[in-house]
Amino acid sequence: MYAERFDEVLKFHPPGLAPVLRAGVAWHIREDGRPAYERRFLRTFGFYEGRAAVESEDGWHHIDVCGRDAYAERHAWCGNFQQARCPVRGDDGLYFHIGPDGVAIYGARWRYAGDYRDDVAVVQAEDGLSTHIDLHGGLLHGRWFVDLDVFHKGYARARDNDGWMHVDQTGRPIYARRFAVVEPFYNGQARVECFDGSLEVIDESGQKLVELRPARRSDFSSLSADLVGFWKTQSIATAVRLGVIDALPASSEHIARQCGLRTDASARLLRALGELGLTRREGACWYLSARGELLRSSHPMTLADAAVEYADRFSDMWRQLPEALREGAAWQAPDVFGAVAQDRAQHAAHHRMLRSYARHDYVNLVPYLGLRGDERIVDAGGGLGVLAEMVGACHPDAEVTVLERADVVRLASATSNRVRWLEGDLFKPWPIQADVVLMARVLHDWDDEAALQILLRARDAVRPGGRIFVIEMLLHESQMSGALCDLHLLAVTGGRERSQSAFEVLLSRAGFRVVQLRTLPALPSIIVAEAV
Repeated sequence: MYAERFDEVLKFHPPGLAPVLRAGVAWHIREDGRPAYERRFLRTFGFYEGRAAVESEDGWHHIDVCGRDAYAERHAWCGNFQQARCPVRGDDGLYFHIGPDGVAIYGARWRYAGDYRDDVAVVQAEDGLSTHIDLHGGLLHGRWFVDLDVFHKGYARARDNDGWMHVDQTGRPIYARRFAVVEPFYNGQARVECFDGSLEVIDESGQKLVELRPARRSDFSSLSADLVGFWKTQSIATAVRLGVIDALPASSEHIARQCGLRTDASARLLRALGELGLTRREGACWYLSARGELLRSSHPMTLADAAVEYADRFSDMWRQLPEALREGAAWQAPDVFGAVAQDRAQHAAHHRMLRSYARHDYVNLVPYLGLRGDERIVDAGGGLGVLAEMVGACHPDAEVTVLERADVVRLASATSNRVRWLEGDLFKPWPIQADVVLMARVLHDWDDEAALQILLRARDAVRPGGRIFVIEMLLHESQMSGALCDLHLLAVTGGRERSQSAFEVLLSRAGFRVVQLRTLPALPSIIVAEAV
């Protein structure tokens, strides 16, 4: 087409201009290879709707076909114009859409924003969930997903906790099935991959029309793998109990001598840990992987105590699950907290386990609470005070008190003095008044009547207008995730996981009015309620 040569060329876009790069300098050329204008940039991209994104020394922006700035503002990144709207990222790392004049279309800011297609764009909120917005930035349907695509032929690909599906413009799934992968619909049909590795073509009701590939994993082998899940639990717990984890890195012979194992047995156990992704071998030496490091007793978020507890006491409690489920059985919920308090070593190990989970799950939680910073705060059932310390670190003017059992207070106060500690029984009148009550993963340990009693005590501890933050994993009526954890709670505490609506009923009965649900990128959600 022309005699000029460049380090890089991109495709031509209307009105016949293509981005080029040579010697670290970028511009656009016409179809005869000549420059379209005199200016030069760090990077140039294709023209869309008469505007091209460029990167210059002072930031990203758009130019017109003559190389002139389309507007004065600069951004950290720019996309392309579609439907007179373009996603850009500001210096604060947040995304929004601008018009051809460079002015923001709406006031909201998002963790991510994509291109518009057919008057709709996908945006992602701070909690990692995505939804659709209209041309003016308003929520199209108000439904949120783990991942999401724009609409194609009237349907959008969407993923919830159970997998991928297609949704209509109201955000509702058009069928009940979930898949590992889905493609957009084409003439009423879509290609999908099932969780067993099979490929299908489905219709708009989710029914299989054609099998393109049989399952790579049979139901038999998949179920068999689930049945032997205890192999993993017992192997990990055995390595912790025998001291193998804390002895690494070392050769299998050294592990055998140090831990009192047979040489062959040491190698077999280390290989099993390798299959679980916990160890790796380099020559004759075995090392812990990043996952395996979490089992060291010295790790700040150690799961060593959890490994032993799941393999021992919790496994024993799960064996009683049939009786816990059977109508008319004599089964009673274990008093797990009272039981561990009877054994000093077991008590410390149990609460170290809970502390590790709290350190992992609550690390970014405090900003989502939206506290003023000067409140009197009670962390009810706050364990070793992980969340309370996080709140105190973010809000040094707040008065933060952990209300816990006497045995937990004695254990916690010996290792931490950065928060106030108060002995008390959650089921009896609380010896404190507060502006805010935090209740993180407390109610799920109890059945509805016991949970209600705790909430009634919390209501007595706050004046009208005071707030309670219930921090829990929420079940979704249309999804299966969390169901096994729900059974675990039944087996070991008699408690249960709950849906948002179930918590709303409990809170209302206790004298609270739910005002907001705040979802986080991590597992728990925050239900905010006011005392009425």
